[in-house]
Amino acid sequence: MGRERRIDYVEFASSDPAASRAFFEKVFDWSFVDYGSDYTAFDDGRLQGGFFRGQPQRASDSGAPLLVLYADQLAPVEAAVRDAGGEIVRPVFSFPGGSRFQFVEPGGNELAVWSERDPA
Repeated sequence: MGRERRIDYVEFASSDPAASRAFFEKVFDWSFVDYGSDYTAFDDGRLQGGFFRGQPQRASDSGAPLLVLYADQLAPVEAAVRDAGGEIVRPVFSFPGGSRFQFVEPGGNELAVWSERDPA
């Protein structure tokens, strides 16, 4: 099927694109290319996108879309998020099929990380 009718690129508003870049480089090992001080493009190895200077809307406050990342184990990723300046806004909880937590990165975007594994 290739790229046809698939999500191909995603953009996030960020109050501080450089801080968003540093956070995602450190925690998730994404690669980046800067296009001035107001835009940085990322590649997570599967999906590409960017951060532009603007005011993000948090999913839990406004119903904005929530991007969910995957991790085999949540605890090390949650610790890395905290260590890199992220704020946990919804601690690990279980749901049918797995568990997840939600966080806000330094640029103001809320994302989640999920796993098929039990957090215990």
